[in-house]
Amino acid sequence: MNYLDSLYWIHERTKFGIKPGVKRMEWMLAQLGHPERNINVIHIGGTNGKGSTVAYLREALMKNNYQIGTFTSPYIETFNERISVNGHPISNEAIAELATRVKPISEAMEEETELGTATEFEIITTMMYLYFGEFYTVDFVLVEAGLGVKNDSTNVIQPVLSILTSIGLDHTDILGNSYLDIARDKSAIIKENTPVIYAIKNDDAIKQFRDTAERLNAKAIEYDRDILIKSEDDEFTYRYKEYELENIALDMKGEHQKENAALAITALIELYEQGVIKLDFNSMIEGIEHTYWTGRIEEVSKEPLMIIDGAHNKESIDALVDTIHRYYELEKVDVLFSAIDGKPIHHMLTAFNDIAEHIYVTEFDFPKALPKHTLYDEVEFTNKSIVDNFVDFIKNYQGDCLLITGSLYFISEVKSKIDFN
Repeated sequence: MNYLDSLYWIHERTKFGIKPGVKRMEWMLAQLGHPERNINVIHIGGTNGKGSTVAYLREALMKNNYQIGTFTSPYIETFNERISVNGHPISNEAIAELATRVKPISEAMEEETELGTATEFEIITTMMYLYFGEFYTVDFVLVEAGLGVKNDSTNVIQPVLSILTSIGLDHTDILGNSYLDIARDKSAIIKENTPVIYAIKNDDAIKQFRDTAERLNAKAIEYDRDILIKSEDDEFTYRYKEYELENIALDMKGEHQKENAALAITALIELYEQGVIKLDFNSMIEGIEHTYWTGRIEEVSKEPLMIIDGAHNKESIDALVDTIHRYYELEKVDVLFSAIDGKPIHHMLTAFNDIAEHIYVTEFDFPKALPKHTLYDEVEFTNKSIVDNFVDFIKNYQGDCLLITGSLYFISEVKSKIDFN
């Protein structure tokens, strides 16, 4: 297959939806000779903050002269960025070659077993493990889990270290309706005799993680217990064991980013203490401070000010609103919002009431995108409007500040249709 044929075949898998479980992954990888066993993986899960934490780790490790692969989702600008090396998406030719290898395996599974058809995410994940396990060797691969952990396609590896960024009430139709339910799923990121670093606020969820780590003899490193930060305006001080790092100033805005950065720093220190990596601390901090992650508090225009942020659930909306309060001297902002089905839309939209001058809702071309009228009915705010064509709206915006937010898929659509440069 060529590149376009490959994309068509991969995206066609979306019709099979989400099918939790790892048996299809295990079968396909076995047919490929288990390439995932050739990779040093750092596994990152969580409701929010996964992408940013991946970015912090990548930049810090690259500053220490390591070759780093990443697997992230969804993509924001190009499909290929889901599988990247040192921040650069793999080539079209690599995508085509990987898809050509995986397609007959997927078809054989469908024809010869009772496991059924592989989903889009399973195909992409298999391609990633094949790429780094056979095609292109790197020092570490940072693998971001997709939906949950226990039944997520990525959860077929024995990592060198695991990170759980947060737990929130997201994908409750699949993962469960309580923090404990979701913690039971995400605690599957803990592997036997493997360090796990986590930032969990809910008491029931914390107990689940502590108990699971103890049962599996996994070193449990807990934010706000073992890892401490002291926030001082735009900077923060980091403390872990005998380590104290002062005056860390991140390019990425938000108190939540300080937490994500602290998890990444702790992971690097753990790998350093185990003798897995050599670590120059000054280079590490330089990488952490200058990390950038597209679609997160991203200023895409100065005049007028336009900020893009993929705040796709209640917790990330709250973090976004807090960041606008703390870092921008703005009375109010205009909000342009769109989202996909399965999210707590009413609660998400209500969180904007404190900062919004006007709330605009729109829809975009995506299978699970919510209709604009459905979103409009959920807005409890006096100044609200429906935007029929978000491209024209953004291009012709004349206000002081436009906050473009909601689904990461919406952010991807906006960036693909508008050149902000």
